[in-house]
Amino acid sequence: MPRSPMVVRTVPALRRAVDGLRTRKATIALVPTMGALHDGHVSLVRLAKRRARKVIVSIFVNPTQFAPTEDFGSYPRTWQADVARLAAENVDLIWNPDVKAMYPDGFATRIVPEGPAIAGLEDRFRPHFFGGVATVVGKLFTQCRPDVAIFGEKDFQQLRVVSRMARDLDLGVKVVGSPTVRERDGLAMSSRNVYLSAEERQTAPVLYRAMKECARRLKAGDDFEGAVSAGRELITGAGFMLDYFEARHAETLAPIGSVNDGPVRILVAAKLGKTRLIDNIGI
Repeated sequence: MPRSPMVVRTVPALRRAVDGLRTRKATIALVPTMGALHDGHVSLVRLAKRRARKVIVSIFVNPTQFAPTEDFGSYPRTWQADVARLAAENVDLIWNPDVKAMYPDGFATRIVPEGPAIAGLEDRFRPHFFGGVATVVGKLFTQCRPDVAIFGEKDFQQLRVVSRMARDLDLGVKVVGSPTVRERDGLAMSSRNVYLSAEERQTAPVLYRAMKECARRLKAGDDFEGAVSAGRELITGAGFMLDYFEARHAETLAPIGSVNDGPVRILVAAKLGKTRLIDNIGI
């Protein structure tokens, strides 16, 4: 029988709860989320349970990573369904602060990441984004004091930014990436997929097909730039507005010119109608 997780909404209550979880030196895993949970999030929770004895899931729609033109106000919020999902997975604690708890009056400190945060991918189109992510994740790490934190590989640049930050600032948290969970047709699961119309939903898997075809060509020894350009053409030909389609070094996200320069990660971001989708695969 699933038990409802403890829900805390203030930092003092969180600290008391974490102290309670730490009895008998239990290890703690944190899964940071913005809610609107789907099967991809559940896969993160299950990995967290394999990596630690206790699991905390944070649910906080972070305003500092949204630009004024983005969807902070309309971002899906499904609290009751989220709690039911986490109860079914026997999560120990939900950290659900409001904006005032996370950014109290007078809050004046930001983390400004560099390295993979300025690789010319997401940062080129959302220059505000990684500063907001790094600041809120830095706070989550110091608030929850986890041994391990689980992030999905779908947001691959974010994973690299957070991993670098945790190492550089000696936060004592091991950041672990979890493979992207996909629909049967290859579309990466995302809370924003609900924005797609029925017709757009049929088109959306082209992103995955383009990456797979590019990876196949690169592994076969085809011309590097030719394979990448063909992927871009496939995506734009399907009706997407392409932000980027790149093959980068999988660790540093630096540009490369050959499969011999890396491990290689193919990364894409594109708009279909009003919905912006991102994805990536390794080769």
